[in-house]
Amino acid sequence: MSDTLSELKACDLLTQLFRARGFKIERNVMFREYGVVFHIDGWDAKARVGFEFLTSEDDDHDDLNLEEYKTLMMAQQRGELSLFIMDEVEPASEADLIESVNDFLDELALARQTRGGKPRAPKKNPARKTSSRKQAVPVAGKKKPAAKKAASKKATAKRPTAKKPAKAVKKAAKKSAKARTR
Repeated sequence: MSDTLSELKACDLLTQLFRARGFKIERNVMFREYGVVFHIDGWDAKARVGFEFLTSEDDDHDDLNLEEYKTLMMAQQRGELSLFIMDEVEPASEADLIESVNDFLDELALARQTRGGKPRAPKKNPARKTSSRKQAVPVAGKKKPAAKKAASKKATAKRPTAKKPAKAVKKAAKKSAKARTR
């Protein structure tokens, strides 16, 4: 257990590793998003990337409960932020932490390359977004849905042709089975 990191030492190391990858990490920031409020150990608000080292020493388990953790993980799955969260109940040496963080940051870099940039911003008010779509409807007399109908006709035309070979195969199988029994 002597090689287990304290929260202070782990957060210093995490800050160093994140900054080495270009993140502007601020320490001990109040995080207020998605109905979750807690002191996050390190956060880059512009890049929407951060880390939290949960310890009983700082009552972090009370500060960020399981429901709040799940809420943040859902936001992460939607690509709205990226958080590296480590719990003291899983003791880690400095080498283990460095390896875990580098894996996390490598995956983050790869995800950003495929997405083309930083995480998507969270949706503030989905109702507002739908109302703006209604305002963007073309002027009466110009109908774009006709193009969609043409595409759907092509899709329906393909369906019957896909079924015909299956029926033909079944008929051929029945004929060959009848021929064998005769």
